[in-house]
This record gives sequence, C-alpha cells and structure tokens, in this order.
Amino acid sequence: MSLTDTKIKQCKPKGKPYKLSDEKGLYLEIAPSGGKWWRLKYRIEGREKRLSLGVYPDVTLAQAREKRDDHRKLIAQGIDPSAARKAQKQATADTFESVAREWFGKRRVGWADSHAQKVIRRLERELFPWLGSRPVSEIKPADLLAALRRTEARAAETAHRVLQISGQIFRYAVATGRAEIDPTPSLRGALQTVKKNHYAAITNPQDISPLLRKINTYKGSLEVQSALRLIPHVFTRPSELRLAKWEEIDWESQIWNLPPERMKMKLPHVVPLSDQALAILKELQPLTGESLYIFRSPRQDKPISSNTLNKALRTIIVEAMTGELKLEDEQIENISALLHGGLPKVSTEQIEQEEL
Repeated sequence: MSLTDTKIKQCKPKGKPYKLSDEKGLYLEIAPSGGKWWRLKYRIEGREKRLSLGVYPDVTLAQAREKRDDHRKLIAQGIDPSAARKAQKQATADTFESVAREWFGKRRVGWADSHAQKVIRRLERELFPWLGSRPVSEIKPADLLAALRRTEARAAETAHRVLQISGQIFRYAVATGRAEIDPTPSLRGALQTVKKNHYAAITNPQDISPLLRKINTYKGSLEVQSALRLIPHVFTRPSELRLAKWEEIDWESQIWNLPPERMKMKLPHVVPLSDQALAILKELQPLTGESLYIFRSPRQDKPISSNTLNKALRTIIVEAMTGELKLEDEQIENISALLHGGLPKVSTEQIEQEEL
C-alpha cells in the first residue's frame, strides 16, 4: 500500500528501527529516536543496494517519489545511482581552486616567501574569480583563454605567467587523477607576444672600478654592506645570497653548500669562497653568528628582505654608471668574471646548477 502524509505523521518510533514501504523500492525508515529517513532499495548488476534520499519532512513524500523516479531512470540505463552520486560529489569537490591550492601547498616548499605570495596572488586575482568554482576536469581551453584575456588586456606579460602557472596546476590534476587532459598546450600562440626589455650589462672592465667604490662606500647596515661586498665574489642570485645560512659554510674547504631546495633547478650547488669572501663573512660573524641566517634582518631573526638588497643594488648601479641593470633574476656574471682575471663572459646556464 502506498504511503500518505497522514500515515507518515501518525507513525511512532519503536524500540528498534522499522520501515514503511511506499512503491517501486521507496520506503521510510523510522529510528528509535524518532528520526525518519527516505531510502531507495534497488538492484543493479545482480546486487541489491540502498540509497539515502533525505530526511522527512525536509524531503516531502512527493519529492522523495520524484527522486526515486529519477534514480530509476538511471538504473534503466545501466547506471548505478550511488556511483553516479559519488562521482558528482567528487567532481564538485575537485574544483580548480581546491586543486590549485593543493598544488600550491606542495610546490611552495623551498620557494622564497615573496615568490610564493606572488604566485598565489596571481591565482586569486586572475583565475579563481572566473574558474575557481568549476570542476577542474570540465575546464576547456576556451574557458581558460577567456579568463586569460581579461588579464592580457591589462598586462600581457602577467597573462603569460598565469598561463604557465595554470599549466602546472592542470598537469598536477592529471597526475592525481582529477582531470583527463591539460588544456594549456592548446593555447600555445593564443596570447599576444610580449616585447622583451633589454637591460644594461657591464661588459667593460673600466666600468667595474666605480661600481666597486660605490659598494665599498655604501651607507647601510653591516648585513646589507656585507651582502653587497660578497656579490662580486660568488656566482649566485641576490635572492639566493640573502638566504645564506651559517651552517652552509664549510670554512675548512672554503666552500658554500647551497641545498637543492633553494636552487631554481632543485639541484645541489657548491660555491667556492675566496680568501676575500671568507674575510667578509668573518667580519660579519660576531654580529649575526648566533642567528640562523648570515645576512640577518637587524629587527628580527629573519634574512634581510629581497626589496632591501635589490634597492641597495639599484641605488649603487644608478649612481655608478648610466642606466640601470636589472638584478632581480639576472646574475652579475660580468662583474664576477672581470674580478677573477678578466675571464670571458660565461652564461649563467653554464655556471649555475652544477650537479655534484
């Protein structure tokens, strides 16, 4: 006999759960506590299964029957409604934003804080508002391009960087089983070409002298002074230098051991230290030797910031010569080569990331 609202309201809880049957596998389960749950009993591939359809009276009798009919249509097509529900729930959980934040949490280990903040800000500003709530598996090349076009209209170079970041996220989604394909290769050539700026470089030995004089007379904290004086003696990025730790210095062998997690290519790196470089470090040791970082911030037990060091570098270069040399990511290989006997210019790719 079919259920009615009156019959449901009149039923009382008992000492153990019992059920009131409706039609076509639908029934209402009444718990000893008085709670009432809609269930659907069905068979698929020879197995009997049950599916929860909600709580009465939040789900009315009419709504429960409608849900039952929808699920029976799936069963008629050979689709298990329980499995379909799990798949839908998983797709909803694996949104682009959730996968991106998971990827970010794993990748940020070893990144400088400034770089990590730049990456997450770009995602939060350029992609999450448009794609964040979408299942990562459903995002098509056209969807991603539409979001990137908004960025491109404002900053073309940023759009290219966001595309690179999104490619890493989609490849992570594919590798972890949350997506089938990475849509970013389909966008190759879709964004406008970015005109690259060319920055001044030191190529003449005569330009070294005024630059070194400016370094030696720079007015600032001893930590920053020491970092500036050490730069011409090592083949490292300023961002790598400022994070140097005392435990990485091998005084006896006169080398600086950089761990792989701090290097761009994630490979160990060894920097030979000249007598002059060691002298600079020994001069600074009484001030920061008890700290983890060699170039400790005067106000807290953290390294000096990238802004502090780069600002000092730019100030010195602008004062020493005409034009400005970009040192945020570029090596100062010309300075180092000239200081070491006028060696010909060596590309940073040849010098950095030598595997042990």
